[in-house]
Amino acid sequence: MDLVLNAADYHFFTPYIYPATWPEDDIFRQTISLLIVTNVGAYILYFICATLSYYFVFDHSLMKHPQFLKNQVYREIMFTVQSLPWISIPTVLLFLLELRGYSKLYDNIGEFPYGWFQFLVSVTSFLFFTDMLIYWIHRGLHHKLVYKRIHKPHHLWKVPTPFASHAFHPVDGFLQSLPYHIYPFVFPLHKVIYLGLYIVVNIWTISIHDGDFRVPQILRPFINGSAHHTDHHMFFDYNYGQYFTLWDRIGGSFKNPSSFEGKGPIDYVKKMTEEKCNSHADNGYKNEKLLNGLLTKTE
Repeated sequence: MDLVLNAADYHFFTPYIYPATWPEDDIFRQTISLLIVTNVGAYILYFICATLSYYFVFDHSLMKHPQFLKNQVYREIMFTVQSLPWISIPTVLLFLLELRGYSKLYDNIGEFPYGWFQFLVSVTSFLFFTDMLIYWIHRGLHHKLVYKRIHKPHHLWKVPTPFASHAFHPVDGFLQSLPYHIYPFVFPLHKVIYLGLYIVVNIWTISIHDGDFRVPQILRPFINGSAHHTDHHMFFDYNYGQYFTLWDRIGGSFKNPSSFEGKGPIDYVKKMTEEKCNSHADNGYKNEKLLNGLLTKTE
């Protein structure tokens, strides 16, 4: 995060906001700057990516599903807007620890004992490490002692849209992001890769709420996509994973997505629409038959 803060100081905070006498490495100044940068960045990322996903990826026929709530999109957005500032507070405390040199983030590939190989391994291990921790944190949030207080708000959206991706209770949102922040304090990671992965993770979170249930056949057994996560919203006790199905399979909570079996929410909407059309057609046929009978009698 120091890369982002240095850029913000150079282009914005130092020349235009803070007095020249206030040192850039002052912890109080860094805290204020990080709160601004984190919140502005989160809102920009959320609104750009979720909006693009909503208009170009999300299947709007899902809004006809009986479990799609009234004014749901507006409610998802408002819930997110109100939660993000609270989620940012503990997040900024972790960013401060990074700035103060307590993490294992590094600037140059040469700082890695095994160079590029270890660099590539770090990306893979980041994904598997965070996926493992998120699985257990997410599953723990479904425990009856904490579910109603913390995680239930996110399950209001049985048929979510991309805007539901960050519509969490603040404690819930922070706990599920915690593995991303823990990793660089345990394992070495390049600063640019850390920042890039942090952005990718947020985009992925939007993608598993986007209502696009298509997954390449070869990846279906491994990747936890929107089809898996939508079933989690609808059926509650399945598919807790973030990227992969590995921990759901290990933990016995894996459910083959209903959309892959022709029983998903889109299939339900199609069936409901067909039945409605058939009903109208039957009524039209009956009315036509009745009218023809009346005309015959008149003749």
